[in-house]
Amino acid sequence: MSARTNFIAGIGLRLLATFLMTAMSAAVRAVAETVPLGQLIFWRSFLALIPICLYMVWRHEFPSALRTKHPRLHTTRSLLGIFAMAMFFTALAYLPLANAQALGYLAPILVLPLAAMVLNEQLTPRIFTAVFLGFAGVIFLLWDAFNLPSEGALIGVAAGLVFAFIMAFVRVHTKTMTQTESSAAIAFYLALVGSVVGFGTIFFGWITLSTSMFAWLALAGFLGGIGHIVANEATARAPVSTLAPFDFAGLIWALGFDLILFSIVPGLMGLIGVFAITFAALMVTFTKPKATKNPTTGV
Repeated sequence: MSARTNFIAGIGLRLLATFLMTAMSAAVRAVAETVPLGQLIFWRSFLALIPICLYMVWRHEFPSALRTKHPRLHTTRSLLGIFAMAMFFTALAYLPLANAQALGYLAPILVLPLAAMVLNEQLTPRIFTAVFLGFAGVIFLLWDAFNLPSEGALIGVAAGLVFAFIMAFVRVHTKTMTQTESSAAIAFYLALVGSVVGFGTIFFGWITLSTSMFAWLALAGFLGGIGHIVANEATARAPVSTLAPFDFAGLIWALGFDLILFSIVPGLMGLIGVFAITFAALMVTFTKPKATKNPTTGV
């Protein structure tokens, strides 16, 4: 396969991964108002283990890829990931899919200020503009939340904001892990810990799942697992910086799922908020922060 063909395949796979993860979110939203949060996390995580393990077997990485010298890093990353998942599922229970997805786009906006503090990177005026625009979008979403039929819309917005903040930390944490750990191992331990934590909530009361409920949860689990696999294959074929803008195709998928599956037509203020956050995230994606000089070495 030529380099150009490989590059185009990477973009196609990234678009497919974005569709799969958005479809997973839509499947979760279909039952999020009925199924307890812990039960959602369990099935989403447990069933994702199947395609992840099959993928490692196909690549001849099972079980060698699961060996690690940094179990604490995996534990910390997985617990943060599960908490972020819980917040996102809570947002899905109260908000249209597009609104919840847009709040998630705040994560790359928040990563750069965090990187400035942790990694000593200098922020440009363009980044500050993007941060301002992103949070202006949140204000529009909050405004729209008052007009949503769900009484818990404000809870959904709050959960979405917490999700974005946690994902900012998770992305920085995961970036440091990839220097020594495989992406398959990171995905596997996240799903494993999610299964354990989710199952532990059975004592707080699970419900008896109907056939349709289980079908949605099974779909969410498999789509989530396959989405991770396809995203990894895309990254193997094209630079991350090139693929990143295609993540925002998820907004188109989300608006489509809202209309087709849930008959939700977004309000004007909500649409303005969604696109403001998305545009801000795109600004961040195409802007690289400048590293500051070390005060002692001057480099």
